[in-house]
Amino acid sequence: MPRHTSYVPHGVIPAVLLPFENDLSIDEASFRKHLRDVAAVEGLSAITINAHSTEVASCSFDEQRCVLDIAQDEIGAKLPIVNGIWADGSVEAARIARMAAQGGASALLVFPPAPFTLGQSPQMALAHFKRIADATDLPLIVFQYPLATGQGYPKDTLLQLCEQVPTIRAIKDWIGNVPHHDWHIRTLQNLARPVNVLTTHSSWLFASLVIGPNGLLSGSGSVIADLQAKLFRAVQANDMAEAKRLADRIEPMARVFYADPFVDMHNRMKEALVLLGLLPRAVVRPPLVKIATPEIARIRTALIEAGLLDKNTARDAA
Repeated sequence: MPRHTSYVPHGVIPAVLLPFENDLSIDEASFRKHLRDVAAVEGLSAITINAHSTEVASCSFDEQRCVLDIAQDEIGAKLPIVNGIWADGSVEAARIARMAAQGGASALLVFPPAPFTLGQSPQMALAHFKRIADATDLPLIVFQYPLATGQGYPKDTLLQLCEQVPTIRAIKDWIGNVPHHDWHIRTLQNLARPVNVLTTHSSWLFASLVIGPNGLLSGSGSVIADLQAKLFRAVQANDMAEAKRLADRIEPMARVFYADPFVDMHNRMKEALVLLGLLPRAVVRPPLVKIATPEIARIRTALIEAGLLDKNTARDAA
């Protein structure tokens, strides 16, 4: 399996969607096309699979392995693949990590275990990550949730993780707090062994990028990877006029994608791709349900506002 062995998570990393057939099975042909469409965007550093955006919570271990195999076959020679590690137990997380390493993944995105919502300690977090690190030497990305969820890692815990687990090379920052986000960027990226901050504050991406993270990892990249890559380059070049212009185009999409209920964000992205003619249908697995026609109309309007869809040639979502 191809692997980009020197890859350190950084830059623009879209998290792709996972299309389904009407019977809820994986639509492999559409998934392959979606991977090609996203990977064709200039300026990407990697692609993420088996994450929120691919509805990983509804996918079996074998389906996750299948998703990785398809992604490797379709785009693995072109771009590194970041594979999500979604598991409530550390033993299962290590099992998925070994599968991903054997399947050619170049980095792992480690989701926090759900039991942490009931309370966690630094020792628990360290045990979880050390179990995964013992299973593979792939670079690890810590998914940093908001602290209010119970699944986010307090500052001291995060520093212990970075110090004691050398393969942690980045965090996916969803802390949802501007001063704390700023602390992540100033502190982690300046450690003796730097840990990159990949923002996933996609509803306020421009503001987040100006603070200085070394990358972004976002499910909305499944639809607007080109705009995100251009925005990232403009901010890096300190071209604030161009960055502001791009941010103004992204704003309508962020507004509809990240509306309440938040859990429907990737559901909405599927509908956007149907409207753009890039997916044949917007099927999601329960407990997610298809969004209603008025909301699909709002997504269509946002696509037009963003300059992604001609109002005279727009097709209806299915």
